[in-house]
Amino acid sequence: MTDELCFLTITEASQLIKSRKLSPVELTAAYLDRIARLGPQLNAYLLLLGDEAMASARAAEAEIMQGHYRGPQHGVPIALKDIYNTRGIRTTAHSALLQHHVPDEDAFTAALLAEAGAILLGKTATWEFAIGGTSFDLPWPPARNPWNTAHDPGGSSSGSAAAVAAGLAMAAMGTDTGGSIRGPAALCGIAGIKPTYGLVSRRGILPLSFSLDHAGPMCWTAEDCALMMGVLARHDPLDPASADVQQPDFASVTGSIRGLRIGYARAMIEEAETSADVVAALEQALATYRDLGAVVSEVELAPSLAYADVASTISRSEGYAIHEHALINAPELYGKSFRQRIVPGAFVRACDYVNAMRDRTMLVQQLAHVMTSVDLVVTPASVTPAHVLGQGAPISRTKPSFARPFNVTGSPALSVCSGFNEAGLPLSMQIVGRPFEDHVVLRAGRAFEAATQFRKQRPKLTADVSAAAE
Repeated sequence: MTDELCFLTITEASQLIKSRKLSPVELTAAYLDRIARLGPQLNAYLLLLGDEAMASARAAEAEIMQGHYRGPQHGVPIALKDIYNTRGIRTTAHSALLQHHVPDEDAFTAALLAEAGAILLGKTATWEFAIGGTSFDLPWPPARNPWNTAHDPGGSSSGSAAAVAAGLAMAAMGTDTGGSIRGPAALCGIAGIKPTYGLVSRRGILPLSFSLDHAGPMCWTAEDCALMMGVLARHDPLDPASADVQQPDFASVTGSIRGLRIGYARAMIEEAETSADVVAALEQALATYRDLGAVVSEVELAPSLAYADVASTISRSEGYAIHEHALINAPELYGKSFRQRIVPGAFVRACDYVNAMRDRTMLVQQLAHVMTSVDLVVTPASVTPAHVLGQGAPISRTKPSFARPFNVTGSPALSVCSGFNEAGLPLSMQIVGRPFEDHVVLRAGRAFEAATQFRKQRPKLTADVSAAAE
């Protein structure tokens, strides 16, 4: 029964907690037990907060028993990517540079989740400073994919995705500058949303690219992501990019999608030489949407490499600006992969950066025009299923990506599991919406999950056997 508790969704667990049929103490203890037994296979956590989590669970239980139920996050065990500052708790960015860094203030989103009653289990593995790639020269090993521990979970929110997929956290927070929520969500078979730029504060999260960084939740289902977004979507006057807008109607995600207009970006998919199993799963997903009453048509977007060139120019130059001082004075405290990816930003000319920003505006306008005729655009979330750990092609401006375009545009974009290949590895679908229509994106994701059986499959982990699909 202990492991069964770890496979509840937030939707299910919150109803049981609210009705006092499930204790936050029992639930948190179940997660800590599972992490102790299975966690060493995955390296998903850099820091486990067992004693603190149990103390928070006991406090949550006492509040609920006294009639002070705070909402769906109350008593729910979660994890934070280790670039979210946590007051009095080590925050390292998976780097030797910050190996002993202890912030004196919580990230805005971490504080919101704590106020909502969430239980913090620990801090999860990431690519170094959210860009370093799968690296073996850092103080901690990289996370592994729970569907097959020989494979990569993707990044940079690698530990968050692995933990949620493996039942080591009910939800986790990630960040996304060029696909770092949606990529690992896709490869680990979970739901992960990059919200509209500005909808979720980044204050207190270690930055990579000021104009491309997003923060968002990673959960087993799109519906759970909506519950998280109901807490996270708050205006933060101290984040210059935070948008002061009315919160999207996240309660509407259980509604019908009949009549919803979905655009299929066929040319972008063919350009990326997407693997056949990913394409087949997406085509079947579109058939499911038609059966649900959605209207599917083909749309044409700018080439993915046009977005990639803009994204790389902006992210490398902004990232280098953040790390320049430390790179000059202590380069040995960074991993090799991080240095290789960030140092080219030193050579980006001011005119290149300005022109990239101008091109970005044109790409935003082009997508906005496309979305006057459709409500959503659908692509895969990943070009291929997960590759063997450490054997993936390096990220570059010439590598097609389905994720990076929507960091450039700031659009809400959700990754959901669209099936499994013959090896049992997850396949993925990305659903993209108009700015601040995150609830529509999540409604489409939730409708697909409810109409298919993929949320009933979990990685099969034992204490001494590598993961394989059930």
